[in-house]
Amino acid sequence: MYEVYGPQGVALLVECLTDNRNRAAMEVRTAVTRNGGTMADPGSVSRLFTRKGVVVASKSQERAGKPWDLTEDDILEATLDAGAEDVIDLGDTFEIQSDASDVVAVRTALQAAGIDYESAEVQFVATMDIPVGEADVAEKVFRLVDVVDDLDDVQNVFSNADISDEALEAIDA
Repeated sequence: MYEVYGPQGVALLVECLTDNRNRAAMEVRTAVTRNGGTMADPGSVSRLFTRKGVVVASKSQERAGKPWDLTEDDILEATLDAGAEDVIDLGDTFEIQSDASDVVAVRTALQAAGIDYESAEVQFVATMDIPVGEADVAEKVFRLVDVVDDLDDVQNVFSNADISDEALEAIDA
């Protein structure tokens, strides 16, 4: 696990799986420094994240062969006793967060209620987001994440960047 600070103080956790720690460390360090980031001291970034179970379910479901629009209440009713802590509306999907040890129970509770899920995994979730409102800073963050994520030994990159809709629109334009 490598800890990185990106543009505007955005924190990144870089999870690696490697057979050569020296090579992985050198590749991550080189990619970070060449793309506007800095390596952080151990513990300085990881304290900004907690390990959570994250299950994603689409709002558009099918029940008994008929379309069914899933609601937050449907999710809560199915998963609250299984350990769900939070349900976040992401537009077309719901993200159900739980303790890392409860992710299987939440997934099983969804299945028992007839709700299909898209993914269920344990992730690092930011406890504090850093707002990024400028398009040029958002582009730098995206470039840093993409370059680091493309490294062979990198499995996951977790970030606490909260990029504004305006910055996303400016990038797309």
